[in-house]
Formats: sequence, C-alpha cells, structure tokens
Amino acid sequence: MSVTFTILGSGSSGNCAYLEAGETRLLIDAGFSAKQIRERLASIGRTPESLSGILVTHEHGDHIRGLGTLCSKTGIPIVCNRLTQEAIQHEFGSTRLQFTRFETGANFSMGNVEIQTFSIPHDAMDPVGFLIRTHCGNIGFLTDLGHATKLILERVRPANILVLEANHDLKLLQDDTKRPWSTKQRILSRHGHLSNDAAATLAVEVASATLGRIYLGHLSRDCNRPELAHRAVSQRLQAIGATHIQVQNTSQEKPCPTVAVNSTQPQPVLL
Repeated sequence: MSVTFTILGSGSSGNCAYLEAGETRLLIDAGFSAKQIRERLASIGRTPESLSGILVTHEHGDHIRGLGTLCSKTGIPIVCNRLTQEAIQHEFGSTRLQFTRFETGANFSMGNVEIQTFSIPHDAMDPVGFLIRTHCGNIGFLTDLGHATKLILERVRPANILVLEANHDLKLLQDDTKRPWSTKQRILSRHGHLSNDAAATLAVEVASATLGRIYLGHLSRDCNRPELAHRAVSQRLQAIGATHIQVQNTSQEKPCPTVAVNSTQPQPVLL
C-alpha cells in the first residue's frame, strides 16, 4: 500500500493538504473555498466525496474557510478538539456538520494512519499540531505557532516530512505600512507566527537522518518572500551538514507536486 502526500496550498490566506494511505484519505485543514478545494483535489484526480475526514489544527479562517459548504454537502466528518468544534459551530451557525472529536494530546487511529496530537502556542481556542504516522513514514504539521516548545520538538522529531510555518521576514514585517503596530505585536508574540529565522532554528533542532523534506508554509504575502524563507532555512541546515533535507516552498496559488511518503527520501509522483 502506497502513501502519498500533497500540499494543496499554503499561505496566510489559505491552507490545505491531502494525505492518502490506501483507502484512508484525509484533508489537513480546509482553508480555501469549497470550490477551490474541489478543483485542487481534481487536479490530482481526487474528489471530496472520497475523503475519510478533515483534520483541523484550529479555527482561524485560513484553515476552515471551506468546511461549511464542503462538509454540509458531503457529510465528511470534521476531526478536531472540543474548543475548536465549538468555534467552528459558532462560525457556521445552523449549518449541519458532523464531528469526530479528540482530546488535545491524545493519539487515535483513522483507517490506515495513526494521528498524534499536541498543543501549540498560537492565538486560537485550542490549536494543535499533528504527527501523522503511516507504515511508510511520518508527516509532521506545524502551520501556526509563535514559538517552538520542547514538547513540539519532541513530537515532530520522528517526521520524515515536515510542514513548517515560515510566516514572515522580520525586516519586511517591521517595515510593512499596511499593518498597525498592534497587529505586528500579535504576529511577533509567543502566540503569533514563526519568522524565517525562527523556522530555521526549529528545522535545525529537529534535523535527523530520516527527515527528508521540509515544506515551508503559511508565508505572508506582504511580509515575506519565498526566496528569503528558503535561504534562511536551507543555509542553516547546510551549516550543520544536513544537506540531505530538501527544503521546498509552498504556494498559495497552486498545489505542490505529490510525493510518495517513505522513511528515507520522499520522491515525486507522476500523476
């Protein structure tokens, strides 16, 4: 049984990824419109109707935008913790949604995968990260966090693929004229978002012989540049000799190429 993984899109305006392990098919977050999610799934030959569930990291719009329409029409279960469920229900009002709930910090199985959940510091109700274990390899998710705790580092260290926030370049954020100082303070806080430099430090902390790929996600459209994020992380990894780790930017506009998950090096899949 093969395991494949696709970042359908990631940025400060929308985040969504797709994991397939045999008959187990999961979205991780649904931060685009239902139409966009359907189109992006179609680009890899999949449909929402085949999904086993949607894992949700937290309730901010760039992670749940498509849930209401997508799940009310298909009955796909939304998999989240209690406080996130309450926030989603408040957001979508009377929309009929089906939930499967977990306790933050718990491990549980969905079909062919095991999902380990852990708390992350971010300004949401009860935000979580994931380590998704499959028989082929492990995928870690850290899309929104203000700083890396020891718990987070321990939980994602077994990852073979890591989705890691690299939200902003410090100078670009400081020089930005669109955001008031209060917003900049929130982004820079310990419950805000990781800078490129902070992402690079985290990458070095979790680098291992079996970590094959790091996706840099949640890049700010205004306060970051893909080349700045890539350079910050790749140079720090090269400095410690971790040249085997592929660093790849994600895009808000289009999916990344699908990769086959394995415990050595994730390889591109031709679809």
